[in-house]
Amino acid sequence: MKVEEICIDSEEYPKQLRNIYDAPLKLYVLGDKKILKQKGVAIVGARKATGYGRKVAEQIATELSQLGINIISGMALGVDSAAHLGTLHEKCIGKTIAVLGSGLDKIYPKENIQLARRIIKSGGCILSEYPIGTSANKLNFPQRNRIISGLSKGVLVVEASEKSGSLITADFALEQGREVFAVPGDINKETSTGTNNLIKQGAKIVTSYIDVIHEI
Repeated sequence: MKVEEICIDSEEYPKQLRNIYDAPLKLYVLGDKKILKQKGVAIVGARKATGYGRKVAEQIATELSQLGINIISGMALGVDSAAHLGTLHEKCIGKTIAVLGSGLDKIYPKENIQLARRIIKSGGCILSEYPIGTSANKLNFPQRNRIISGLSKGVLVVEASEKSGSLITADFALEQGREVFAVPGDINKETSTGTNNLIKQGAKIVTSYIDVIHEI
């Protein structure tokens, strides 16, 4: 499959992304690029997620996808991977979009190379603003988070520590006028600190996919 390039002035470029501050001038896409213009919700969270966090992310992703809503995430380990996997069940109508912090030929983490293939095979897509040959760089990941939120109607944070990169995605969502959702967590666990703080700051509490549907 060939990597396709979508420039910001192209009709194929998703309008909701074009309208954000510092929109990427070009997107590199593998898979079905048409889904980039469809309604989607971002689900993000801790890489070192608990079993609870992974289960909740996958469950909500499945339920939203069964209603035809696409799921957007960053294909990191933990919550991101669970969210992508949630859309790969048989009865799911919505697809999944993975936004990378590297070139599409440099899948990171390597543990998710097979997941990337499954996403494409299922009718989803993987994309990046970074050209082929670009290796994963820690500075790229905060930047790619603006794309995750920019493609979405809202961002759901499932688990996040106090300094989690997922909170950067939530900040971008606020700047871009997107809804911010958070799943409440165990007050004794570090992975709940960030999400519980988001709720204190006004993020919408999510205990069911219905809470997301009501807002988008």
